[in-house]
Amino acid sequence: MKVAGLGFRQDVTLASLREALMEAGGVEGLAAVATVSDKADAEALKQLARECGVPIKAVPPDILAGIDTPTQSKLITEKFGTGSVAEAAALAAAGPRARLIATRAVSQDCTATAAIAEGDGA
Repeated sequence: MKVAGLGFRQDVTLASLREALMEAGGVEGLAAVATVSDKADAEALKQLARECGVPIKAVPPDILAGIDTPTQSKLITEKFGTGSVAEAAALAAAGPRARLIATRAVSQDCTATAAIAEGDGA
């Protein structure tokens, strides 16, 4: 199962989410997109999921906290307890033995990040 994890600011656009996802490796073979649960209802994310034809997996913040990620953002670590929401969400949603196949990619306007993990599903 291949999952794209997405981290983004409140004012993110569909174009920025799409750009970050394409930079991370694109939509081919994706089974889902994932993000922290309090952002799972964001309109731009719902549009991206519809466009890709995949469900959104909402990952509770307490699950993200403590997931070790290759990318480390001090701000994100302080807020979420993990270095990258995109990487942690991808890993959590792809299952217990998931591995990152694309580390965090950032949109040009810096409002969206994406990472892709592969695993057996949760």
